[in-house]
Amino acid sequence: MAAIENAKVTIVGAGSVGSATAYATLIRGAARDVVLYDIDAARVEAEALDLAHGAMFTGSSSIVGSADIAATAGSNVIVVTAGAAQRPGQTRLELIDTNARIFRSMIPQLLDASPDAIVIIVTNPCDVLTFLAVEQTGIDPARLFASGCVLDTSRLRWLLAERAGVAARSVHAHIVGEHGDSEFPLWSSAAIGPVPLLEWTRNGERVFNPDDLDDIATRVRTAAYKVIEGKGSTNYAIGLSATRITEAVLRDEHAILPVSPVLHDFHGVDSIAMSVPCIVNSSGAHPVTQTRFSERELELFHASAATLTETARSVSVA
Repeated sequence: MAAIENAKVTIVGAGSVGSATAYATLIRGAARDVVLYDIDAARVEAEALDLAHGAMFTGSSSIVGSADIAATAGSNVIVVTAGAAQRPGQTRLELIDTNARIFRSMIPQLLDASPDAIVIIVTNPCDVLTFLAVEQTGIDPARLFASGCVLDTSRLRWLLAERAGVAARSVHAHIVGEHGDSEFPLWSSAAIGPVPLLEWTRNGERVFNPDDLDDIATRVRTAAYKVIEGKGSTNYAIGLSATRITEAVLRDEHAILPVSPVLHDFHGVDSIAMSVPCIVNSSGAHPVTQTRFSERELELFHASAATLTETARSVSVA
């Protein structure tokens, strides 16, 4: 495959996440043409107009807002953010019934308009919605996947970098599993540069111990609740995360990102979407099957899969 020139990206949903994703896509120059799509015509047109007014500062990208799904036709990447938002104290999995109903009609329409698109699901609970959408449409699972734990991994690396006194990009660690309460870090392979995490020193003293890592994992897992409690929603960081994934697709980067495709025989997990390190390129997301788990991490991985499978089954029989 090759990088996609003059790309068209559709962002579905003009709420806080969709608008932040459109903003990030524009200021990073990720796509030539950006379509913001929402059934609320007045809202989507206003959001797009507000963004278009900054065109002088964002380069050659263009943006339009529309309530007509025909405007999305021919998209190379579709980022889906539409759906009910998570409220304070609400888990991501509690959103499933409402958002599954929305997806049943919306996803097939989007794929009819852009049959060759790569689709990135951001709407929560993104793992279960991805599984249901793949099951419904029969699409190649590599081409329809969730943003998963890319944001959670960014949160993790930021916290580790702050403690270690290094740049976040120098931290190599991943959050895997559900994008939600059963997610966990792969501590067994985490490192700063070439140094295993627990061996990293600062001023001659080791920076991390197992209790520190437990605390950091909890802070990552509960970060969204804290943001939602304070300001009502998360939007900026997830917008940047979705844009980063989009860039990996459009540039055919073969970047390794912990996105969430439907897995098949991955360390004993089958037929459910959850985050694992994946190679992301212009053909979609491809799990890195060589990913190593400690014995405890494999137990957590299977427990997370069981949680997601149970939730998916409760919806698919409804």
